[in-house]
Amino acid sequence: MTPQDPPPPLGSHLRRAAALGVHLLTAAGAAVALLALLEGVRQHWAAMFGWLGLALLIDAIDGPLARRLDVARLQPQWSGDVLDLVVDFVTYVFVPAYAITASGLLMPIAAPVLGVGIVISSAMYFADRRMKTEDNHFRGFPALWNAAAFYLFLLHPPAIVGSVGIAVLIVLTFVPFRFVHPVRVARLRALTLALTALWAVLAGYAILRDFEVAAPVTIALCAIALYLGCADTVLRLLRRDPR
Repeated sequence: MTPQDPPPPLGSHLRRAAALGVHLLTAAGAAVALLALLEGVRQHWAAMFGWLGLALLIDAIDGPLARRLDVARLQPQWSGDVLDLVVDFVTYVFVPAYAITASGLLMPIAAPVLGVGIVISSAMYFADRRMKTEDNHFRGFPALWNAAAFYLFLLHPPAIVGSVGIAVLIVLTFVPFRFVHPVRVARLRALTLALTALWAVLAGYAILRDFEVAAPVTIALCAIALYLGCADTVLRLLRRDPR
């Protein structure tokens, strides 16, 4: 700025500060992941999932805030996309992979192998430019290992069943089926958002109850997961049905 140039308006500084605040909010998700990991190391699993739930909330709100406050233009020196991917990897993948591996719910010989499979497959998925379809579905299992870990603790399946289930999800990371994005997919959005909100309430309740919940709660949580994973496939099959 030259001596003849007028100082930038105060509102400009405030907008840039607000935009920087959104980046800091996103980065705070990494700090929350560390707190979750510390609880996991202590085997305070419900507390760990509580922190991961907070990270999920941050991830849900920082994108809309960034678009509303025009963060990409006002703070271009930081890449919101890269920052989001870094934080998502630790909250959606790394901390849950630790929980899955250290939980004692898998076969002991398989647990470390599956943990390695989770982080490698997820790293490849995050780098895949085809991870989303044109209509905003995820392509393949979208590395939602926080959710996979949640259901492992909720259902407490036999170790061999849990191990096979985790192995299947690793494989499904690379299978090109379409998984519903709970916010960005336009088709059935109202239903999807309603079910996602219900899932959040029920999942929070399960965490507060240390996963000791009645069968209807467990059934509802499983049904919502099946909807997100299978709704698009079912609709496509129905459209091809000549009846």
